[in-house]
Amino acid sequence: MLARELAKSGLKRVVVIDSRDHVAGNCHTERDIKTGVMIHKYGPHIFNTDKVEVWNYVKRFGDFKPFVNRVKASTSRGVFSMPINLHTINQFFGKRLSPVEAREFVRELGDQAIGQPKNFEEQALKFIGKDLYEAFFKGYTIKQWGCDPTELPASILKRLPVRFSYDDNYYSNPYQGIPADGYTSVIRNILDCKGVEVRTSVEFDHGMRADYDHVFYTGPIDAFYGYELGKLSYRTVYWGREDGEGDMQGNAVINYPSIDVKYTRIHEHKHFAPWENHDKSMLFKEYSKETEDGDIPYYPKRLEKDKILLLKYANLAKKDKGVSFLGRLATYRYLDMHNVIAEALDFAIRFRKLGATSPDTRFSCDPANMA
Repeated sequence: MLARELAKSGLKRVVVIDSRDHVAGNCHTERDIKTGVMIHKYGPHIFNTDKVEVWNYVKRFGDFKPFVNRVKASTSRGVFSMPINLHTINQFFGKRLSPVEAREFVRELGDQAIGQPKNFEEQALKFIGKDLYEAFFKGYTIKQWGCDPTELPASILKRLPVRFSYDDNYYSNPYQGIPADGYTSVIRNILDCKGVEVRTSVEFDHGMRADYDHVFYTGPIDAFYGYELGKLSYRTVYWGREDGEGDMQGNAVINYPSIDVKYTRIHEHKHFAPWENHDKSMLFKEYSKETEDGDIPYYPKRLEKDKILLLKYANLAKKDKGVSFLGRLATYRYLDMHNVIAEALDFAIRFRKLGATSPDTRFSCDPANMA
């Protein structure tokens, strides 16, 4: 998006490089040769946003089909809808509560002795109580983040709502969909613009900076500086594939919260394109682990030690002219696709208006807010 908008604004040459052999980054999609199913190569992406301008922008470059993500959680007590909603509560506790009754019931489950929650676990115990926390979040969180929930910020749980209705749509944003021809097709269309040159299978090298007026960097900020201040911690994910016939699990995503199950969730990618028909299918079991050399970083952990280190990198980057940092990895924040797009579009406007030398065009956000 940024490359296109900068080129459209009059820059004569904008070069996009990607270390992989394809565009679209982690939202890259491709047709599976064996089954014909459109695979989300680096994990499923369901586009959802509350920003109509972002929704209208992406629809210019692809046919987005309506898609509602209805996640299930498989536990020792049964299979339940996620996020926790009225059906989940009534099914889990064997009750027939109305919305008003359920709200009061869950409030009483919460640990009211906890004042201001200091971490993920305290937030959960105060918000939904021990039974729901341990059934749906504790084990999943340990597997996903590789640390005790007491080490994680309370803000993580705030992204997981409890609904006192039978709405089982995983997202609450009004605009939701998946491109019929895959995300890679959308990105190719965006990059198909006069003045934009795309180079794949090219690693960024600091020597390149001499060839360009400005660098827009979207990789890990600590990697950009050669980890000279230390490494930020990330989680990465990998998958185990199983092939089969017909419908293998009956849903696109099923979570496995139990700590006794090694994977966090299973995806059946054919269900991400319900407008298509395929006789064959495949499952992808998703595992989470610490990011090591050679791994693709996915999720910034943002532990307290990371925030301290991040601020040091932010201060270093603030003095670095000729480079701007954008996106999840470069600003070390957990960002959804629509937020990245909105920031890129806004950044392009600021860059054109203020120019390359302005401190306000070196980051997609205020460096003080990164930590």
